[in-house]
Amino acid sequence: MKRIYLSPPHMSGKERFYIDQAFESNWIAPLGPNIDAFEKQIASYTGAADAVALSSGTAAIHLSLQLLGVGAGDTVFCSSFTFVASANPIRYSGAEPVFIDSEPETWNMSPQALRMAFEDANRHGKLPKAVIVVHLYGQIAKMDEIIELCEQYEVPIIEDAAESLGSTYKGKQSGTFGKFGIFSFNGNKIITTSGGGMLISDDVELLKKARFLATQARDAAAHYQHSHLGFNYRMSNILAGVGRAQLEVLDERVAARRAIYENYVGAFSERSGISFMPELSNTRSNRWLTAALIDEHEMNTTIPELLDALSAANIEARPLWKPLHLQPLFEGSRFYSHTEGASLCEQLFQSGICLPSGSSMTVVDQVRVVDCMNNLFNSSAESSAQSA
Repeated sequence: MKRIYLSPPHMSGKERFYIDQAFESNWIAPLGPNIDAFEKQIASYTGAADAVALSSGTAAIHLSLQLLGVGAGDTVFCSSFTFVASANPIRYSGAEPVFIDSEPETWNMSPQALRMAFEDANRHGKLPKAVIVVHLYGQIAKMDEIIELCEQYEVPIIEDAAESLGSTYKGKQSGTFGKFGIFSFNGNKIITTSGGGMLISDDVELLKKARFLATQARDAAAHYQHSHLGFNYRMSNILAGVGRAQLEVLDERVAARRAIYENYVGAFSERSGISFMPELSNTRSNRWLTAALIDEHEMNTTIPELLDALSAANIEARPLWKPLHLQPLFEGSRFYSHTEGASLCEQLFQSGICLPSGSSMTVVDQVRVVDCMNNLFNSSAESSAQSA
């Protein structure tokens, strides 16, 4: 059986056209026509004033923190239920993360927990320098409530929209609610440049500074002179060509992944022990990954057993993100829970799974995934009935 991957790259067939242009013009460095065009096209698609193409989404977060003056001794509030790349740049900057729990309607940052964190910080006279909000698996967080809190305390928002390009909140594109928005074009994202990222903002002057910092902060001089610490963070013109072709089919990729999600929901609609990541009213998720929760008691099986069964069938799946406040790297970091007792993001991690969701999946591929899961669920139910 061929392997079914979680979220493989899906080429449009137009990438070579832009790549060939880069080679023919000899623009293969981290500047050139593809870079300029890709930035303009992303800005136009999202409605942002400008965009800067970078080597990764992580680089975009790091530059955002640098532009906001985050440094040693500062704190940054960050979603706990996310990939480590959301928080690593906080440490790059010499600051410390304070982690915020999820809430049940989006699985993203809890406004209730965020309020508690702000109130504590205000009492101690040490507000954070920024809040990094993650839009998990393509679902945008409760931005109205989060913006209201951040404006109350005059703290800027960085939107980690790495997984949510093409998602909308009340008709507005992901990444355009905060001071900065960041996207990732890693190989598994909804569109890819193989590796790369984008920083967007309505503050054009700060994005000019981002370009300066991302190219080793070279001063305007005939010789090499540097007055500021810089980074090697720019995207290559070749990869930007891949991104241009990918962006042309973004809406098709969103539609495909949403259809895959709906097929999974329909396939398991008769089983009460499985549920799926919700979609908040007035939002439209790109459904980058279909994420499901398994009631282990009702289904008589565990997440590790389900992952093992899928792996044995040559199907790639994975658990939901392990919360960052549980990671050894961030041991001792502060964490604010949505409610008293066990945090919601810990519960999601313990009972959740990401299913194959690539936009190139065929119906046959999806049937294989569903059949494998149903076979396990049925055999587990039979074993439980026999033992009873």
